[in-house]
Amino acid sequence: MIVRVSRGFPEYHSMSLEVYLNGKFLPEGEAKISIFDRATLFGDAVYEVAAVLESRLVNLSHHLSRLERSLAEISIPCPVARDDLLALIRELVARNGLREGLVYMQVTRGVAERNYICPENLTPTFFMFTQQKNILGNEHSSSGIALKVFPDIRWSRRDIKSVNLLGQVLAKQAAHSAGAFEALLVEPDNHVTECGSTSFFICRDRKIITRPLSHDILPGVTRKALLSLCKTNRVAMEERRFTLEEALEAEEAFISSASSFVIPVTHIDDCPIGNSQPGPVTLAMQELYIAHARSSAI
Repeated sequence: MIVRVSRGFPEYHSMSLEVYLNGKFLPEGEAKISIFDRATLFGDAVYEVAAVLESRLVNLSHHLSRLERSLAEISIPCPVARDDLLALIRELVARNGLREGLVYMQVTRGVAERNYICPENLTPTFFMFTQQKNILGNEHSSSGIALKVFPDIRWSRRDIKSVNLLGQVLAKQAAHSAGAFEALLVEPDNHVTECGSTSFFICRDRKIITRPLSHDILPGVTRKALLSLCKTNRVAMEERRFTLEEALEAEEAFISSASSFVIPVTHIDDCPIGNSQPGPVTLAMQELYIAHARSSAI
C-alpha cells in the first residue's frame, strides 16, 4: 500500500512531498507499507496531528504527550525518543518547505500474519507526512459554520486517538451531504459529546461550557490550551455534561482543533445559535488562541 498524500489533493500540495517512514525520508511515491500491517487489517494504530505556523510547531509538547499516552493505552512501544522525534518533525517540515499547515504522525503495532492475537515484540510502523493548509485564513473563522446532529456510534475509548475512525467518517459524511461543515455527536440520552473531529463548546451567560474529560471524548490539545487561556484571562468556564437542547439554546457555540484553531458555530441543523452570527466570547477566544499559537510555537 503506497502512502500518498498529495496527488489528487491539490488543496494541500501541487508538488511531490517527502514523507518519513521507519527511519527514512522518502519521496511520497516510494513510501510503501505492507498489506499485512495491523493498521490495515485491524485499525491497530494511533495517530497525532500538529499545526504548523510560520514553519514552527504549535503545542507540540502536548501533542507528543498525547501520542505517548495513546500508545501506552494500547501497549504499543513508542518507536522514537521524544527529542529525536522533535528533530525528525522539524526536518520533515523543512524538507517540504511547509510554512502553514499540518504534520500527521501515525504509529501502528507492526506487520504480522492476520490474527487477532499478535506476536510479541513486533516492530512498530511509524510514518509522518505534511499537509499544506490555510489555517489562519480559513473563511469559516469569520463567517461561522453549521453543524449536523448525528448519533454518537463510536467505540467506548474515544480518549485514545485511534485510527478507527469509521464512526466519525459516517458522521462527517452525513454532515457534508446535508450541507453542514461538521457533525455534532449526541448520545442516546441526548447529551452532547463532541464533534466528528473537533472539540465543542457552548456559551451561556458569557460562560464557556464544555464536556469534561473521560473515556467519552478525546482530550483535545487545542481544547486544553483554550481552557488554560480561560483561566489566565479570567474567562468564566465550566466543564460539565450538557444536552442537545442546551446547545440549541446557547448564546454562542464554537469548535476547536489543531487543524482549524477556533471556528464559530452559527447553526445546529436548522436552528440558529444566538443571533446566528459569531459572538463576542467566541471571537475573543479566537484572538487569544491565535496569539498563543504564534507566541508559543517552536
